[in-house]
Amino acid sequence: MILLTGATGLVGSHLAYSLLQKQDRIRATHRTSSDLNSVKKVFSYFTDQANDYFQRIDWVEADLTDISALEKAFKGITTVYHSAAYVNFNPRNFNKLKKSNVEATANMVNLSLDFGVKRFCYVSSIATIGTPNKDKLADESSPWSWEEDNNVYAITKYNAEMEVWRGSQEGLSVVIVNPGVILGAGYWNEGSGSIVKGIARGLPFYTEGGVGFVDVLDVVDAMTMLTESEIEAERFVLVGHNMTYLQLITLFSKSFGIKVPSRRIGPGPLHMVRLLDYLSHLLLGRKQSLFKDSIRSLCRKAYYSSEKIEKSTGFKFRPIQQTVDRLAADYSKES
Repeated sequence: MILLTGATGLVGSHLAYSLLQKQDRIRATHRTSSDLNSVKKVFSYFTDQANDYFQRIDWVEADLTDISALEKAFKGITTVYHSAAYVNFNPRNFNKLKKSNVEATANMVNLSLDFGVKRFCYVSSIATIGTPNKDKLADESSPWSWEEDNNVYAITKYNAEMEVWRGSQEGLSVVIVNPGVILGAGYWNEGSGSIVKGIARGLPFYTEGGVGFVDVLDVVDAMTMLTESEIEAERFVLVGHNMTYLQLITLFSKSFGIKVPSRRIGPGPLHMVRLLDYLSHLLLGRKQSLFKDSIRSLCRKAYYSSEKIEKSTGFKFRPIQQTVDRLAADYSKES
């Protein structure tokens, strides 16, 4: 049987639907606070029988840092897809990030070894890939450096990868994927979904940076293909398209039929906005949304190569226009 973590998130919910095309049942963990309805919502983008698919998931309530609860989830499991993660760039949340990303992954690896799991697929991030430079796209061989100004999220994802590699050395058959910024539907208030939502509502400006993007369906297809293959102890960058933020905004704006923003905003004004954001958090208790690391990402170009998976497996990524049109249509149905 297959065990999936992070099933109530963007990757996990799409992966669950994909797995249920081939499996009668799968098992998935969730926390007490998880919104299980978000899974049905994602399923509804693909089928009129979303509830039927949802009922074929064996849900186990378990925090990934609670070993006793996790042990119940591992009974009879042969394959693990570990996609759960806490994404946050606030340095003050470093301890929570370590617990959610590193400790939880260590627990998943240890229990996979204890229960004789045959295959373990871990969803990492391009954040653990060495910093790209102007002359060469970053790839799986780009070295991580502790001397770089790495953000707290990247540090914990890198350490989580080390736990997976440790499991590999102890006999666990593993494969790791390192997706870029994942584009997918259903989670419009977080991650890339908030970008789509912002574009649909009309962005007043754009930033000068750029990054590697990937369709969530490509991430899911790559994960299942690699896990079902004989490839092990390898990691693969998953980036379908390297684009500036303006290029992506332009594609979505045209798909929504709205005006493309013409004003560029640089680091200086963004840092002023960050200070106001912090004061609002301090005085009014509002959630912070902008951090130094966020601004650095918005204003730099960081591009990546997926040549390894393309050449070694023949994997092909979806055209970006296809992804944009699908997400724009999905969002428009709900707005």
